[in-house]
Amino acid sequence: MEGDLDAITLSVIEAGLQQVCDEMDLAFSRAAFSPVIAEANDRSDGIYSAEDGSLIAQGLGGLPVFVGVMQYSTRTLIEMIADGRCLKPEPGDIYIVNDPYLGGTHLMDVRFAMPVWRDGKIWCWLSNTGHWPDIGGSVPGGFSASATAVEQEGLRLPPVKLFKRGELDPEIYAIITSNIRVADQRIGDIKAQAAALHVGAERLAALLDRYGDTTVTDAVAELRQRAAARMRASIAEIEDGTYEGEAFVDSDGVVNEPLKIALAVEKKGEALTFDFAGSSPPCTGPMNSVLATTLSSVYLAMRHIFPDVPLSAGAFEPLIVKDPEGTFLHAKYPRPVSGCAAEVSQRIAEAVFSAMVKAVPDKVTAAPAGSSGNFGLGGHDPERGRDFVLYQISGGGYGGNSDHDGLSNGCSTIGISKSPPVEIMEQNYPVLYRRYALREGSGGAGKQRGGFGLSYEVELLRGNARASFVMDHGRFGPQGALGGLDGGPNTVKVWRGGEAHIPEHLSKEQDITMQAGDRVEVGTPGGGGYGDPLTRDANLVARDVALGYYSQEEAARLFGVVLDEAGSVDRAATARRRA
Repeated sequence: MEGDLDAITLSVIEAGLQQVCDEMDLAFSRAAFSPVIAEANDRSDGIYSAEDGSLIAQGLGGLPVFVGVMQYSTRTLIEMIADGRCLKPEPGDIYIVNDPYLGGTHLMDVRFAMPVWRDGKIWCWLSNTGHWPDIGGSVPGGFSASATAVEQEGLRLPPVKLFKRGELDPEIYAIITSNIRVADQRIGDIKAQAAALHVGAERLAALLDRYGDTTVTDAVAELRQRAAARMRASIAEIEDGTYEGEAFVDSDGVVNEPLKIALAVEKKGEALTFDFAGSSPPCTGPMNSVLATTLSSVYLAMRHIFPDVPLSAGAFEPLIVKDPEGTFLHAKYPRPVSGCAAEVSQRIAEAVFSAMVKAVPDKVTAAPAGSSGNFGLGGHDPERGRDFVLYQISGGGYGGNSDHDGLSNGCSTIGISKSPPVEIMEQNYPVLYRRYALREGSGGAGKQRGGFGLSYEVELLRGNARASFVMDHGRFGPQGALGGLDGGPNTVKVWRGGEAHIPEHLSKEQDITMQAGDRVEVGTPGGGGYGDPLTRDANLVARDVALGYYSQEEAARLFGVVLDEAGSVDRAATARRRA
Protein backbone atom coordinates (compact mmCIF):
# COMPACT_ATOMS: atom_id res chain seq x y z
CA MET A 1 0.00 0.00 0.00
CA GLU A 2 3.06 2.25 -0.25
CA GLY A 3 1.96 5.78 -1.14
CA ASP A 4 -1.80 5.13 -0.84
CA LEU A 5 -3.74 7.51 1.42
CA ASP A 6 -7.53 7.62 1.55
CA ALA A 7 -9.89 8.69 4.32
CA ILE A 8 -10.20 5.22 5.82
CA THR A 9 -6.46 4.56 5.73
CA LEU A 10 -5.82 7.95 7.30
CA SER A 11 -8.25 7.23 10.11
CA VAL A 12 -6.79 3.78 10.78
CA ILE A 13 -3.23 5.14 10.86
CA GLU A 14 -4.30 7.93 13.23
CA ALA A 15 -5.82 5.37 15.58
CA GLY A 16 -2.76 3.15 15.20
CA LEU A 17 -0.37 5.92 16.21
CA GLN A 18 -2.58 6.67 19.21
CA GLN A 19 -2.60 2.99 20.15
CA VAL A 20 1.19 2.89 20.08
CA CYS A 21 1.31 5.69 22.65
CA ASP A 22 -1.44 4.18 24.79
CA GLU A 23 0.40 0.85 24.95
CA MET A 24 3.58 2.65 25.98
CA ASP A 25 1.65 4.36 28.80
CA LEU A 26 0.21 1.05 29.94
CA ALA A 27 3.55 -0.77 29.84
CA PHE A 28 5.24 2.03 31.78
CA SER A 29 2.68 2.06 34.61
CA ARG A 30 2.41 -1.72 34.90
CA ALA A 31 6.16 -2.25 35.16
CA ALA A 32 7.11 0.72 37.36
CA PHE A 33 8.01 0.27 41.02
CA SER A 34 7.04 3.71 42.37
CA PRO A 35 3.36 4.21 43.33
CA VAL A 36 3.43 7.71 41.82
CA ILE A 37 3.94 6.09 38.40
CA ALA A 38 2.44 2.62 38.86
CA GLU A 39 -0.74 3.80 40.62
CA ALA A 40 -0.99 7.57 40.09
CA ASN A 41 0.06 7.41 36.40
CA ASP A 42 2.25 10.50 36.68
CA ARG A 43 3.86 9.83 33.30
CA SER A 44 3.39 10.29 29.58
CA ASP A 45 4.56 8.74 26.29
CA GLY A 46 4.62 10.12 22.77
CA ILE A 47 5.91 10.01 19.19
CA TYR A 48 7.92 12.94 17.84
CA SER A 49 9.20 14.05 14.44
CA ALA A 50 12.76 13.11 13.47
CA GLU A 51 13.23 16.50 11.80
CA ASP A 52 12.29 18.94 14.54
CA GLY A 53 10.78 16.99 17.43
CA SER A 54 7.22 18.09 16.66
CA LEU A 55 4.47 16.10 18.34
CA ILE A 56 2.98 13.33 16.21
CA ALA A 57 0.90 11.53 18.86
CA GLN A 58 0.64 11.23 22.64
CA GLY A 59 -1.07 8.70 24.88
CA LEU A 60 -4.56 9.61 26.03
CA GLY A 61 -3.62 8.59 29.56
CA GLY A 62 -0.54 10.80 29.68
CA LEU A 63 -0.27 14.13 31.47
CA PRO A 64 -1.42 16.97 29.19
CA VAL A 65 1.26 19.30 30.58
CA PHE A 66 3.87 17.11 28.91
CA VAL A 67 2.32 17.76 25.47
CA GLY A 68 4.40 20.84 24.78
CA VAL A 69 7.24 20.02 27.14
CA MET A 70 8.26 16.76 25.48
CA GLN A 71 8.02 18.35 22.04
CA TYR A 72 10.32 21.14 23.23
CA SER A 73 12.81 18.78 24.89
CA THR A 74 12.94 16.41 21.90
CA ARG A 75 13.58 19.36 19.59
CA THR A 76 16.38 20.56 21.89
CA LEU A 77 17.95 17.08 21.91
CA ILE A 78 17.91 16.96 18.09
CA GLU A 79 19.56 20.40 17.95
CA MET A 80 22.22 19.41 20.50
CA ILE A 81 23.06 16.27 18.51
CA ALA A 82 23.30 18.31 15.31
CA ASP A 83 25.74 20.87 16.73
CA GLY A 84 27.90 18.34 18.59
CA ARG A 85 26.82 19.11 22.17
CA CYS A 86 25.45 15.60 22.49
CA LEU A 87 26.70 12.24 21.21
CA LYS A 88 25.11 11.02 17.99
CA PRO A 89 22.60 8.20 18.39
CA GLU A 90 23.09 4.59 17.43
CA PRO A 91 20.51 1.80 17.32
CA GLY A 92 19.56 0.76 20.87
CA ASP A 93 20.54 4.09 22.46
CA ILE A 94 18.23 5.78 24.98
CA TYR A 95 18.95 9.28 26.24
CA ILE A 96 18.00 10.53 29.69
CA VAL A 97 17.48 14.22 30.54
CA ASN A 98 15.75 16.23 33.24
CA ASP A 99 17.38 19.65 32.81
CA PRO A 100 14.42 22.05 33.05
CA TYR A 101 16.14 24.74 30.99
CA LEU A 102 16.46 22.37 28.02
CA GLY A 103 12.72 21.94 27.65
CA GLY A 104 11.59 20.40 30.89
CA THR A 105 9.56 20.96 34.01
CA HIS A 106 10.91 20.26 37.48
CA LEU A 107 13.83 17.93 38.10
CA MET A 108 11.65 15.02 39.26
CA ASP A 109 10.14 14.70 35.78
CA VAL A 110 12.75 12.53 34.06
CA ARG A 111 12.55 12.11 30.28
CA PHE A 112 13.82 9.25 28.14
CA ALA A 113 14.18 9.57 24.35
CA MET A 114 14.91 6.83 21.83
CA PRO A 115 15.25 7.08 18.03
CA VAL A 116 13.30 4.67 15.85
CA TRP A 117 15.39 3.52 12.88
CA ARG A 118 14.12 2.55 9.43
CA ASP A 119 16.54 1.57 6.66
CA GLY A 120 19.47 3.12 8.51
CA LYS A 121 17.74 6.45 9.13
CA ILE A 122 15.85 7.87 12.10
CA TRP A 123 12.13 7.82 11.22
CA CYS A 124 10.95 9.39 14.50
CA TRP A 125 11.73 9.70 18.20
CA LEU A 126 9.84 7.99 20.99
CA SER A 127 9.96 9.82 24.29
CA ASN A 128 8.41 9.45 27.72
CA THR A 129 8.45 11.24 31.05
CA GLY A 130 8.07 9.72 34.49
CA HIS A 131 7.87 11.46 37.83
CA TRP A 132 10.59 9.94 40.00
CA PRO A 133 9.70 10.14 43.71
CA ASP A 134 13.14 11.55 44.52
CA ILE A 135 15.95 13.16 42.57
CA GLY A 136 18.20 14.19 45.47
CA GLY A 137 18.37 17.77 46.64
CA SER A 138 17.79 19.29 50.04
CA VAL A 139 14.47 17.60 50.87
CA PRO A 140 13.05 14.11 50.30
CA GLY A 141 10.87 14.12 47.20
CA GLY A 142 12.51 17.13 45.58
CA PHE A 143 9.82 19.69 46.42
CA SER A 144 11.99 22.21 48.20
CA ALA A 145 9.66 25.06 49.14
CA SER A 146 12.45 27.49 49.98
CA ALA A 147 15.12 26.68 47.38
CA THR A 148 16.86 29.70 45.91
CA ALA A 149 18.91 27.85 43.26
CA VAL A 150 18.21 24.79 41.13
CA GLU A 151 21.17 22.89 42.64
CA GLN A 152 19.25 22.75 45.94
CA GLU A 153 16.43 20.91 44.19
CA GLY A 154 18.35 17.85 43.08
CA LEU A 155 20.43 16.18 40.38
CA ARG A 156 20.26 17.97 37.00
CA LEU A 157 21.04 15.83 33.97
CA PRO A 158 21.78 17.11 30.45
CA PRO A 159 20.96 14.68 27.61
CA VAL A 160 23.25 11.68 28.05
CA LYS A 161 23.01 8.09 26.86
CA LEU A 162 21.76 5.97 29.74
CA PHE A 163 21.44 2.98 27.41
CA LYS A 164 24.12 2.43 24.78
CA ARG A 165 23.35 -0.06 22.03
CA GLY A 166 20.68 -1.55 24.25
CA GLU A 167 22.80 -1.92 27.38
CA LEU A 168 22.44 0.14 30.57
CA ASP A 169 25.59 2.23 31.08
CA PRO A 170 26.77 1.27 34.59
CA GLU A 171 28.75 4.48 35.08
CA ILE A 172 25.88 6.85 34.29
CA TYR A 173 23.58 4.68 36.38
CA ALA A 174 26.03 4.84 39.31
CA ILE A 175 26.19 8.63 39.10
CA ILE A 176 22.41 8.83 39.27
CA THR A 177 21.92 6.40 42.13
CA SER A 178 24.73 8.00 44.13
CA ASN A 179 22.80 11.26 44.19
CA ILE A 180 19.24 10.21 45.03
CA ARG A 181 17.43 8.69 48.00
CA VAL A 182 16.08 5.13 48.09
CA ALA A 183 18.30 4.48 45.08
CA ASP A 184 17.78 0.71 44.97
CA GLN A 185 14.15 1.19 43.88
CA ARG A 186 14.98 3.35 40.85
CA ILE A 187 16.16 0.43 38.74
CA GLY A 188 12.55 -0.72 38.53
CA ASP A 189 11.36 2.64 37.24
CA ILE A 190 14.31 2.97 34.84
CA LYS A 191 13.70 -0.43 33.29
CA ALA A 192 9.96 0.24 33.09
CA GLN A 193 10.57 3.54 31.34
CA ALA A 194 12.94 1.94 28.83
CA ALA A 195 10.62 -1.05 28.32
CA ALA A 196 7.76 1.29 27.43
CA LEU A 197 9.86 2.77 24.62
CA HIS A 198 10.74 -0.68 23.29
CA VAL A 199 7.05 -1.64 23.32
CA GLY A 200 6.34 1.50 21.33
CA ALA A 201 9.10 0.72 18.84
CA GLU A 202 7.69 -2.78 18.23
CA ARG A 203 4.12 -1.55 17.77
CA LEU A 204 5.22 1.30 15.52
CA ALA A 205 7.31 -1.04 13.38
CA ALA A 206 4.26 -3.23 12.86
CA LEU A 207 2.23 -0.21 11.75
CA LEU A 208 4.94 0.94 9.35
CA ASP A 209 5.39 -2.56 7.94
CA ARG A 210 1.67 -2.84 7.31
CA TYR A 211 1.10 0.49 5.55
CA GLY A 212 4.58 1.44 4.40
CA ASP A 213 6.83 4.23 5.64
CA THR A 214 5.79 6.67 2.92
CA THR A 215 2.09 6.21 3.55
CA VAL A 216 2.46 6.71 7.30
CA THR A 217 4.71 9.73 6.76
CA ASP A 218 2.10 11.24 4.45
CA ALA A 219 -0.60 10.50 7.02
CA VAL A 220 1.36 12.26 9.78
CA ALA A 221 1.69 15.37 7.60
CA GLU A 222 -2.01 15.31 6.73
CA LEU A 223 -3.05 14.84 10.37
CA ARG A 224 -0.91 17.81 11.38
CA GLN A 225 -2.53 19.99 8.72
CA ARG A 226 -6.01 18.90 9.76
CA ALA A 227 -5.32 19.62 13.44
CA ALA A 228 -4.13 23.12 12.54
CA ALA A 229 -7.18 23.70 10.34
CA ARG A 230 -9.51 22.47 13.10
CA MET A 231 -7.96 24.78 15.68
CA ARG A 232 -8.10 27.73 13.26
CA ALA A 233 -11.77 27.03 12.55
CA SER A 234 -12.53 26.95 16.28
CA ILE A 235 -10.69 30.22 16.82
CA ALA A 236 -12.40 31.86 13.83
CA GLU A 237 -15.76 31.61 15.62
CA ILE A 238 -14.51 33.91 18.40
CA GLU A 239 -15.16 37.62 18.01
CA ASP A 240 -12.03 39.63 17.22
CA GLY A 241 -10.69 41.56 20.18
CA THR A 242 -8.48 41.41 23.25
CA TYR A 243 -9.52 39.39 26.28
CA GLU A 244 -7.74 39.85 29.61
CA GLY A 245 -7.33 37.49 32.51
CA GLU A 246 -5.14 37.07 35.55
CA ALA A 247 -4.21 34.58 38.24
CA PHE A 248 -2.08 34.65 41.37
CA VAL A 249 0.43 32.29 42.95
CA ASP A 250 0.25 32.38 46.78
CA SER A 251 3.96 33.11 47.16
CA ASP A 252 7.27 31.81 45.91
CA GLY A 253 7.96 29.94 49.16
CA VAL A 254 10.67 32.43 50.22
CA VAL A 255 9.14 35.89 49.89
CA ASN A 256 5.64 35.81 51.36
CA GLU A 257 3.97 37.90 48.69
CA PRO A 258 1.74 36.80 45.80
CA LEU A 259 3.02 36.49 42.25
CA LYS A 260 0.79 37.85 39.49
CA ILE A 261 0.15 36.30 36.08
CA ALA A 262 -1.23 39.00 33.80
CA LEU A 263 -2.52 37.81 30.44
CA ALA A 264 -3.93 39.52 27.38
CA VAL A 265 -5.24 37.24 24.62
CA GLU A 266 -5.63 38.91 21.24
CA LYS A 267 -7.91 37.17 18.80
CA LYS A 268 -7.40 38.23 15.20
CA GLY A 269 -8.64 36.19 12.28
CA GLU A 270 -7.75 32.53 12.88
CA ALA A 271 -5.02 33.00 15.48
CA LEU A 272 -4.72 33.74 19.20
CA THR A 273 -1.76 35.66 20.62
CA PHE A 274 -0.99 35.26 24.32
CA ASP A 275 0.92 38.10 25.99
CA PHE A 276 2.06 37.76 29.60
CA ALA A 277 3.60 41.23 29.83
CA GLY A 278 2.91 42.72 33.24
CA SER A 279 3.41 39.44 35.11
CA SER A 280 5.67 39.39 38.16
CA PRO A 281 9.45 39.34 37.59
CA PRO A 282 11.58 36.24 38.27
CA CYS A 283 11.14 35.19 41.89
CA THR A 284 13.60 34.12 44.57
CA GLY A 285 11.92 30.82 45.43
CA PRO A 286 10.99 27.74 43.38
CA MET A 287 7.82 29.03 41.71
CA ASN A 288 9.52 30.10 38.50
CA SER A 289 8.38 28.46 35.26
CA VAL A 290 10.72 27.50 32.44
CA LEU A 291 9.63 28.53 28.95
CA ALA A 292 8.72 24.99 27.84
CA THR A 293 6.30 24.63 30.76
CA THR A 294 4.77 28.05 30.11
CA LEU A 295 4.13 27.19 26.46
CA SER A 296 2.73 23.79 27.34
CA SER A 297 0.42 25.35 29.95
CA VAL A 298 -1.17 27.53 27.28
CA TYR A 299 -1.54 24.53 24.96
CA LEU A 300 -3.19 22.35 27.58
CA ALA A 301 -5.57 25.15 28.60
CA MET A 302 -6.71 25.46 24.99
CA ARG A 303 -7.11 21.69 24.85
CA HIS A 304 -9.56 22.00 27.75
CA ILE A 305 -11.49 24.64 25.81
CA PHE A 306 -11.43 22.89 22.41
CA PRO A 307 -11.10 19.17 23.27
CA ASP A 308 -12.26 18.04 19.84
CA VAL A 309 -9.17 19.39 18.09
CA PRO A 310 -6.90 16.40 17.26
CA LEU A 311 -3.72 16.27 19.31
CA SER A 312 -0.63 16.97 17.23
CA ALA A 313 1.84 19.79 16.67
CA GLY A 314 -0.60 21.29 14.17
CA ALA A 315 -3.02 22.15 16.98
CA PHE A 316 -0.44 24.54 18.43
CA GLU A 317 0.33 26.43 15.23
CA PRO A 318 -2.46 29.04 15.55
CA LEU A 319 -1.49 29.66 19.21
CA ILE A 320 1.19 32.36 19.36
CA VAL A 321 2.79 32.86 22.77
CA LYS A 322 4.95 35.94 23.12
CA ASP A 323 8.19 35.22 24.96
CA PRO A 324 7.54 36.27 28.60
CA GLU A 325 11.16 37.41 28.96
CA GLY A 326 11.76 39.24 32.23
CA THR A 327 8.94 37.52 34.12
CA PHE A 328 8.85 34.48 36.41
CA LEU A 329 7.26 32.62 33.47
CA HIS A 330 10.60 32.37 31.64
CA ALA A 331 13.03 31.01 34.21
CA LYS A 332 16.69 30.80 33.35
CA TYR A 333 19.55 29.12 35.14
CA PRO A 334 19.98 29.07 38.14
CA ARG A 335 16.40 30.00 39.09
CA PRO A 336 14.73 27.23 41.14
CA VAL A 337 11.72 25.62 39.46
CA SER A 338 10.35 22.76 41.59
CA GLY A 339 6.88 24.32 41.63
CA CYS A 340 6.65 25.11 37.92
CA ALA A 341 5.08 21.95 36.50
CA ALA A 342 2.68 21.07 39.28
CA GLU A 343 1.60 24.54 40.41
CA VAL A 344 2.62 27.52 38.25
CA SER A 345 1.49 25.70 35.11
CA GLN A 346 -2.00 25.49 36.58
CA ARG A 347 -2.01 29.20 37.44
CA ILE A 348 -1.09 29.91 33.80
CA ALA A 349 -3.99 27.74 32.64
CA GLU A 350 -6.25 29.54 35.11
CA ALA A 351 -5.25 32.89 33.60
CA VAL A 352 -6.13 31.52 30.17
CA PHE A 353 -9.53 30.36 31.46
CA SER A 354 -10.08 33.75 33.11
CA ALA A 355 -9.52 35.48 29.77
CA MET A 356 -11.24 33.02 27.46
CA VAL A 357 -14.44 32.66 29.52
CA LYS A 358 -15.19 36.20 28.36
CA ALA A 359 -14.71 35.13 24.73
CA VAL A 360 -16.42 31.72 24.71
CA PRO A 361 -18.40 31.45 27.96
CA ASP A 362 -20.17 28.28 26.82
CA LYS A 363 -16.86 26.41 26.41
CA VAL A 364 -14.87 27.50 29.48
CA THR A 365 -15.28 26.47 33.11
CA ALA A 366 -14.69 28.54 36.19
CA ALA A 367 -11.26 27.90 37.70
CA PRO A 368 -10.52 24.34 38.86
CA ALA A 369 -8.62 23.51 42.06
CA GLY A 370 -5.38 24.13 40.21
CA SER A 371 -3.00 22.41 42.62
CA SER A 372 -1.40 18.99 42.50
CA GLY A 373 -1.19 19.00 46.29
CA ASN A 374 2.49 18.06 46.38
CA PHE A 375 3.23 16.52 49.78
CA GLY A 376 6.55 14.82 50.35
CA LEU A 377 7.39 12.79 53.45
CA GLY A 378 10.79 11.21 53.83
CA GLY A 379 12.35 9.35 56.73
CA HIS A 380 13.36 5.98 58.15
CA ASP A 381 11.08 3.04 58.84
CA PRO A 382 12.61 1.19 61.85
CA GLU A 383 10.33 -1.81 61.45
CA ARG A 384 11.51 -2.49 57.90
CA GLY A 385 15.01 -1.16 58.47
CA ARG A 386 15.01 1.09 55.42
CA ASP A 387 14.50 4.68 54.34
CA PHE A 388 11.41 5.79 52.46
CA VAL A 389 10.19 8.73 50.39
CA LEU A 390 6.41 9.13 50.17
CA TYR A 391 5.01 11.45 47.51
CA GLN A 392 1.32 12.28 47.65
CA ILE A 393 -0.62 14.06 44.93
CA SER A 394 -4.26 14.87 45.45
CA GLY A 395 -7.30 15.97 43.51
CA GLY A 396 -9.62 18.93 43.93
CA GLY A 397 -12.82 20.44 42.63
CA TYR A 398 -13.34 21.50 39.04
CA GLY A 399 -15.12 24.74 38.19
CA GLY A 400 -18.76 24.89 37.23
CA ASN A 401 -19.62 25.61 33.59
CA SER A 402 -22.56 26.61 31.45
CA ASP A 403 -24.00 23.08 31.46
CA HIS A 404 -23.38 21.51 34.84
CA ASP A 405 -21.68 21.63 38.23
CA GLY A 406 -17.96 21.02 38.54
CA LEU A 407 -16.49 17.58 39.15
CA SER A 408 -15.52 16.75 42.72
CA ASN A 409 -12.07 15.43 43.62
CA GLY A 410 -10.99 15.56 39.98
CA CYS A 411 -7.40 15.26 38.83
CA SER A 412 -5.23 18.34 38.44
CA THR A 413 -5.72 20.69 35.49
CA ILE A 414 -2.43 19.57 33.98
CA GLY A 415 -2.84 15.83 34.16
CA ILE A 416 -4.84 12.68 34.22
CA SER A 417 -2.82 11.42 37.17
CA LYS A 418 -4.73 10.36 40.26
CA SER A 419 -4.02 9.93 43.93
CA PRO A 420 -2.50 6.52 44.69
CA PRO A 421 -4.94 4.27 46.56
CA VAL A 422 -4.76 4.68 50.33
CA GLU A 423 -4.21 0.93 50.73
CA ILE A 424 -1.14 1.04 48.46
CA MET A 425 0.34 3.97 50.37
CA GLU A 426 -0.20 2.25 53.72
CA GLN A 427 1.42 -0.94 52.42
CA ASN A 428 4.50 0.89 51.16
CA TYR A 429 5.06 3.49 53.87
CA PRO A 430 4.77 3.68 57.70
CA VAL A 431 1.61 5.79 57.63
CA LEU A 432 -2.10 5.50 58.39
CA TYR A 433 -4.76 7.54 56.61
CA ARG A 434 -7.18 8.53 59.36
CA ARG A 435 -9.46 10.41 56.97
CA TYR A 436 -9.98 10.52 53.19
CA ALA A 437 -13.21 12.20 52.14
CA LEU A 438 -14.83 14.96 50.11
CA ARG A 439 -14.28 18.42 51.53
CA GLU A 440 -17.85 19.59 51.98
CA GLY A 441 -18.55 23.27 51.44
CA SER A 442 -15.43 23.89 49.35
CA GLY A 443 -17.21 24.21 45.99
CA GLY A 444 -17.66 27.83 44.94
CA ALA A 445 -21.29 28.94 44.85
CA GLY A 446 -22.82 29.66 41.45
CA LYS A 447 -25.70 28.89 39.14
CA GLN A 448 -23.57 25.83 38.53
CA ARG A 449 -21.48 25.34 41.66
CA GLY A 450 -17.89 24.23 41.74
CA GLY A 451 -16.91 20.68 42.59
CA PHE A 452 -15.58 19.77 46.03
CA GLY A 453 -12.01 19.25 47.06
CA LEU A 454 -10.51 16.46 49.11
CA SER A 455 -9.98 16.31 52.87
CA TYR A 456 -7.42 13.85 54.17
CA GLU A 457 -5.45 13.23 57.35
CA VAL A 458 -2.37 11.01 57.47
CA GLU A 459 -0.47 9.88 60.58
CA LEU A 460 3.16 8.81 60.82
CA LEU A 461 3.07 5.44 62.61
CA ARG A 462 6.73 4.90 63.43
CA GLY A 463 10.17 6.41 63.12
CA ASN A 464 11.03 10.00 62.28
CA ALA A 465 10.40 11.90 59.07
CA ARG A 466 10.51 15.30 57.37
CA ALA A 467 7.47 16.75 55.64
CA SER A 468 7.51 19.24 52.77
CA PHE A 469 4.69 20.95 50.88
CA VAL A 470 4.65 22.77 47.56
CA MET A 471 0.98 23.48 46.95
CA ASP A 472 -0.99 26.56 45.94
CA HIS A 473 -4.35 28.33 46.22
CA GLY A 474 -3.88 28.68 49.97
CA ARG A 475 -4.16 32.47 49.87
CA PHE A 476 -6.72 32.73 47.05
CA GLY A 477 -9.39 30.18 46.19
CA PRO A 478 -9.99 29.15 42.55
CA GLN A 479 -11.73 31.95 40.67
CA GLY A 480 -15.44 31.96 40.05
CA ALA A 481 -16.69 33.02 36.60
CA LEU A 482 -19.48 35.29 35.41
CA GLY A 483 -20.68 36.11 38.92
CA GLY A 484 -19.82 32.79 40.54
CA LEU A 485 -17.94 32.76 43.84
CA ASP A 486 -14.41 31.49 44.38
CA GLY A 487 -13.83 27.93 45.53
CA GLY A 488 -12.50 27.15 48.99
CA PRO A 489 -8.74 27.69 49.36
CA ASN A 490 -6.17 25.02 50.14
CA THR A 491 -5.46 24.33 53.83
CA VAL A 492 -2.50 22.60 55.49
CA LYS A 493 -2.11 21.80 59.17
CA VAL A 494 0.58 19.67 60.82
CA TRP A 495 -0.10 18.26 64.31
CA ARG A 496 3.10 17.73 66.29
CA GLY A 497 2.94 16.65 69.91
CA GLY A 498 -0.72 17.61 69.98
CA GLU A 499 -0.08 21.18 68.78
CA ALA A 500 -1.12 22.50 65.39
CA HIS A 501 1.40 24.07 63.03
CA ILE A 502 0.20 26.09 60.03
CA PRO A 503 2.89 26.99 57.47
CA GLU A 504 3.72 30.68 57.27
CA HIS A 505 3.24 30.53 53.50
CA LEU A 506 -0.02 28.58 54.00
CA SER A 507 0.60 26.07 51.23
CA LYS A 508 4.40 25.85 51.15
CA GLU A 509 7.04 24.80 53.66
CA GLN A 510 9.84 22.27 53.90
CA ASP A 511 11.66 20.19 56.50
CA ILE A 512 8.87 20.01 59.07
CA THR A 513 10.11 17.37 61.50
CA MET A 514 7.64 14.68 62.48
CA GLN A 515 7.68 11.81 64.97
CA ALA A 516 5.46 8.77 65.40
CA GLY A 517 1.93 9.90 66.18
CA ASP A 518 2.23 13.25 64.41
CA ARG A 519 -0.33 13.97 61.71
CA VAL A 520 -0.82 16.03 58.56
CA GLU A 521 -4.23 17.45 57.62
CA VAL A 522 -4.83 18.75 54.10
CA GLY A 523 -7.93 20.27 52.55
CA THR A 524 -7.61 20.70 48.78
CA PRO A 525 -9.34 23.55 46.92
CA GLY A 526 -12.86 23.41 45.57
CA GLY A 527 -13.69 24.63 42.09
CA GLY A 528 -15.00 28.09 41.32
CA GLY A 529 -18.69 28.70 40.80
CA TYR A 530 -20.15 29.64 37.40
CA GLY A 531 -22.88 32.27 37.17
CA ASP A 532 -24.87 34.11 39.84
CA PRO A 533 -25.50 31.79 42.83
CA LEU A 534 -28.87 33.46 43.43
CA THR A 535 -30.08 31.96 40.13
CA ARG A 536 -29.28 28.36 41.09
CA ASP A 537 -32.22 26.00 41.11
CA ALA A 538 -33.40 25.97 44.74
CA ASN A 539 -34.16 22.24 44.52
CA LEU A 540 -30.51 21.56 43.63
CA VAL A 541 -29.43 23.56 46.68
CA ALA A 542 -31.79 21.52 48.87
CA ARG A 543 -30.33 18.32 47.38
CA ASP A 544 -26.78 19.48 48.17
CA VAL A 545 -27.77 20.21 51.76
CA ALA A 546 -29.42 16.79 52.10
CA LEU A 547 -26.18 15.19 50.89
CA GLY A 548 -24.15 17.14 53.43
CA TYR A 549 -22.32 19.25 50.87
CA TYR A 550 -23.50 22.52 52.44
CA SER A 551 -25.19 23.42 55.70
CA GLN A 552 -28.58 25.13 55.83
CA GLU A 553 -26.81 28.31 56.93
CA GLU A 554 -24.50 28.14 53.87
CA ALA A 555 -27.49 27.50 51.60
CA ALA A 556 -29.10 30.72 52.82
CA ARG A 557 -25.92 32.80 52.87
CA LEU A 558 -24.39 31.64 49.58
CA PHE A 559 -27.42 30.79 47.45
CA GLY A 560 -30.24 32.70 49.10
CA VAL A 561 -32.18 29.46 49.58
CA VAL A 562 -34.11 29.03 52.85
CA LEU A 563 -34.96 25.49 53.95
CA ASP A 564 -37.50 24.42 56.57
CA GLU A 565 -36.82 21.96 59.37
CA ALA A 566 -37.58 19.04 57.04
CA GLY A 567 -35.02 20.28 54.50
CA SER A 568 -37.60 21.38 51.94
CA VAL A 569 -37.39 24.72 50.16
CA ASP A 570 -39.36 27.50 51.82
CA ARG A 571 -40.42 29.22 48.60
CA ALA A 572 -41.70 32.42 50.12
CA ALA A 573 -38.71 32.94 52.41
CA THR A 574 -36.33 32.09 49.57
CA ALA A 575 -38.00 34.63 47.25
CA ARG A 576 -37.72 37.33 49.91
CA ARG A 577 -34.09 36.56 50.64
CA ARG A 578 -33.08 36.44 46.98
CA ALA A 579 -34.92 39.69 46.30
